[in-house]
Amino acid sequence: MTIRSLISATLMGLALIMAPIGSAAWAEVLRVVKNGTAETLDVPVNRAIVVESETPFAELSIANAGIADISSLSDRTIYVLGKAPGLTTLTLFDGAGNLITNIRVRVAPDVSEFKERLRQILPNEQIEVRTANDGIVLSGTISSSAKLARALELAERYAPERVSNLMNVGGLQQVMLKVRFAEMNRTVAKSLTASLGFSGVDATGGFNALNTQGALNNALNNNIPLAQTNTGAILFGFGAGSTQVRLLLEALESKGLARSLAEPNLSALSGQEAMFLAGGQIPVPEPQGDGVVAVEFRSFGVQLDFVPRVVDGDLINLEITAGVSSLDNSIAVSIGGDPVPGFTVRQTSTTVELRDGESFAIAGLLQDDFTDLNSQIPWLGDLPVLGALFRSAEYQRNQSELVIIITVHLVSPTRGEALALPTDRVKPPSEFDLFVNGKVARTERAGNGAASEVANQDFGNSYGYILD
Repeated sequence: MTIRSLISATLMGLALIMAPIGSAAWAEVLRVVKNGTAETLDVPVNRAIVVESETPFAELSIANAGIADISSLSDRTIYVLGKAPGLTTLTLFDGAGNLITNIRVRVAPDVSEFKERLRQILPNEQIEVRTANDGIVLSGTISSSAKLARALELAERYAPERVSNLMNVGGLQQVMLKVRFAEMNRTVAKSLTASLGFSGVDATGGFNALNTQGALNNALNNNIPLAQTNTGAILFGFGAGSTQVRLLLEALESKGLARSLAEPNLSALSGQEAMFLAGGQIPVPEPQGDGVVAVEFRSFGVQLDFVPRVVDGDLINLEITAGVSSLDNSIAVSIGGDPVPGFTVRQTSTTVELRDGESFAIAGLLQDDFTDLNSQIPWLGDLPVLGALFRSAEYQRNQSELVIIITVHLVSPTRGEALALPTDRVKPPSEFDLFVNGKVARTERAGNGAASEVANQDFGNSYGYILD
């Protein structure tokens, strides 16, 4: 080892020992500056490098001491410490005052530790890290939005509010949502009604339906009164002189079943809101005062609003609002003399996470309403056996079952010829077919697309949804 090398090594060690403790600076790389050339020297913030010149210098200066600090270790070695992000110039002169070289010193945040942490947390992601002035720039392609959020959160710890995101999220980012509203309503009602009417010289009256004069006169003429529904009605009567007695028994049992099914489908880009409405709008008058009436249109039908977010791979976060509404004139009101119908609504709003192809029952309802009514003539209705002639009983039970199921799929576009429409095969008839053959539609051969197999089915029999 030469004496020159020994002296340089000794001075370098002394400089590192004498460096400010709070600056956490240390020698990273030994760089050689060629005579007469201008180079760019990258120095991390709060770290230091040692620069060695091939030509001995007598004087050196830094343009902005707030960005970088310098000190000479020998006539060929310079200690450069990064203090703040920025760009400045280091100038070297020889003993005669001649310019040796200008060095551009670029001080940037230290991202080496950040890169190492990024590789540990997201080992398989292709993320490029660069510095820009006092901030960090992230670029490349990342597999999911969840990992993108983790990378940005980690970068914020190293450069708070100075992170530029130029990354793209790869993979499928379009989501199709299928919602199924399925509702069943069952109604059972039973009633047994006894009505009594009589007419004599001194008094005329009745009980239940026969207490109206029209119903009583009809019964006394041996006709079924029209005051009731008269389903299963039997009229009994007898007379003694001028006195007539009529007994009307009505037994009613009714059963009803209603089925409702709606299946809206909608696709959207990850992070974007999508809306769907199949129904209509009804004008509703809104009094504004001073006799002014405004009109507001309110929507009804099948409505679906959702925001999908592809979180990680095939994991999808859904913010969804879904509902089915219909007009209900039984709860109509009058506003300014104009009838306004009410609405029957089934609606849900929630946030769930599913994977591609999975289904979730996000809402359900089981409702069971029971009512009964017993009316009777006091005391007479309490008699054993005969009391049933002076008593009326009604029973009604309503059951409702509702379930809302969602299914999500990651989807991508396809060729147009691979899709089939419900109208592909059914065409309007010709005048000859309509007026002579009595055909309301004519069919044509569908295309060769994969989905056209549905259109090739025979529509001569039942088609559509077939439920056993």
